[in-house]
Order: sequence, then structure tokens, then C-alpha cells
Amino acid sequence: HRSAEPGHVAALNKLGLRPLVDLDLRLGEGTGALLALPLVQSTARAMHEVATFDSAGVTEK
Repeated sequence: HRSAEPGHVAALNKLGLRPLVDLDLRLGEGTGALLALPLVQSTARAMHEVATFDSAGVTEK
């Protein structure tokens, strides 16, 4: 999550990181990070559980 706080933007730039979401939030309660959590969980689950072409027996026909 990219916070609207200038210090957070500067930290992301310095670290060379891109936020998963940019919702222009200024709540200061970690809401943006919490909103990004399902995206991270879904991505991890897909990477772990989705079959590859080889494991699913997909051929190049």
C-alpha cells in the first residue's frame, strides 16, 4: 500500500519498491496494508495450489 504520507513515498522510492495498491488513504491505522492482505494471500495460494501444464498433463496439441 502506498500511503499518502510523504515519508512513506520517500521510503518506497529509496527502497525501489512499488506498492500493491494505491488507494490514496490517510487513515494512519494500517488500513491500506490490511486491504492488500487478501491480494497477497490469494497470490500465495495460487502459486502453491494451481497446477502447472506438466502436472496437469496438458499437451501441445
